[in-house]
Amino acid sequence: MNKRDKESGGLYAALSAYSGSDYYPCHMPGHKRSKAAGDMARYYDIDITEIDGFDDLHHAEGILRDAMALANEIYGAGETFYLVNGSTGGVLASIMTAAERGSEILIARNCHRSVYHAAVMQELTLRYCYPPLLEEYDICDGVPVREIERLLERYPDCRAVVVTSPTYEGIVSDIGAIAEAVHARDKILIVDEAHGAHFGLDKNMPEGAVAQGADLVIHSLHKTLPAMTQTALLHVQGDRVDQRKLRAYLRMLQTSSPSYVMMASMDSCMRYVRAHGAERFAFMRRQYELFCSKTDRCRYIHVGRMSDLAKKPHHLTDWDIGKLVIFTRHPAYNGRRLYDILRQEYHLQLEMAAGDYAVAIMSMMDDKEGWQRLADALVQIDDRIERESLCAAVQSGQTASLKADGRMEDGAPETVKPVAVMRAADAFFGRREEVELSCAAGRVAADFIDLYPPGVPLLVPGEIISGGLIARIEACRHMGLRVRGVSASGKTAVLAEY
Repeated sequence: MNKRDKESGGLYAALSAYSGSDYYPCHMPGHKRSKAAGDMARYYDIDITEIDGFDDLHHAEGILRDAMALANEIYGAGETFYLVNGSTGGVLASIMTAAERGSEILIARNCHRSVYHAAVMQELTLRYCYPPLLEEYDICDGVPVREIERLLERYPDCRAVVVTSPTYEGIVSDIGAIAEAVHARDKILIVDEAHGAHFGLDKNMPEGAVAQGADLVIHSLHKTLPAMTQTALLHVQGDRVDQRKLRAYLRMLQTSSPSYVMMASMDSCMRYVRAHGAERFAFMRRQYELFCSKTDRCRYIHVGRMSDLAKKPHHLTDWDIGKLVIFTRHPAYNGRRLYDILRQEYHLQLEMAAGDYAVAIMSMMDDKEGWQRLADALVQIDDRIERESLCAAVQSGQTASLKADGRMEDGAPETVKPVAVMRAADAFFGRREEVELSCAAGRVAADFIDLYPPGVPLLVPGEIISGGLIARIEACRHMGLRVRGVSASGKTAVLAEY
């Protein structure tokens, strides 16, 4: 064990010490930490199973108990659990604990598909809260508190409420006010805060859902903090949640052979945040401000931020600085084209592309070069768009069609609200057939259709497929966006008998 391991302590240090000992592994895993395994051998040194001294995730009494206690201390919940199959496992366990089979649940329509999967598994009836769209942006606003109150009055049998905050685009809802409204009616509030694991860890970041009173909060450590892919946390607090049932579902939904490499990553992440978080988050804030200062000159590209909404009605409380939502204001440069240019010409790989924008995720671990490269690239692309626009306008004589800020005249997007005719579970498990999407108008969906990322369903099983939705999906496919639920040949699943 080297000096750094000794100073850092925790699970990684213990695993490193064990791998350097003379204990021979007459146990799983089968690679036996052998150097003969080839290039992957370097990853095997700390990959073990639940041997003596290394605890059991599902009955933690030693080193894993201490590691989860550290995470709990940092976030301040009642109890914190490691998740080794991502936030999905935490979402499933939370919903299945809070809502009994066959019951009702209220969810924000922009929730991740894992929320809908839980509804299918528990045969739940879904009631929806539709967050309004932000004016000028084709993204969801925060969840309106009054709408939650109205819907809970209308559907008093809902066992729990599920909201996503922050959203994939970084929009933060008023979780404190929502928690008060939900708890006043003796319901459970579940917050999918997968993209906000950094919330509440520093004054430069928004307050987290745990501190605002949510009963169950799910964090993807790997999305915004220095942890390996697939690592996540589940926090529970208060007396509304049956923790015995929650633990049982976690045992059912997670592997009985959790990866010690991933768990060491989680422990190391928490230790790093505790030791260096203040410094790194302050650095991140400074780089964000410099980035905004540099890109403010752009006319055709705009990075959305909280100050945009100062004089406009909205329901969000913050816009995460780690989510750079880069909007294009020219019809020839949609989100997909911007995404492709940044990747192919500037070697900047963004997180995702949508119709009118692309998303870059920045974290406490990004360096100055990364921030500057992205800012410089956006300024250069903006200059290119301006040159092309002026040339095209002069040639066509249509300079008046451009607004002063470079945007084309366009109507505000409308929220699509599909009509459900049955429970998602009944449709999902019903007899289905494959039909051309173009011929599916009026049919009932038998599977999910969503853009990935972010994995928010455009269509849920049991909903009628409308012509307008077909047009929207086809437009997404035409732009090269990844649409799941529609095959490469253009077919989708519908109920055979409806």
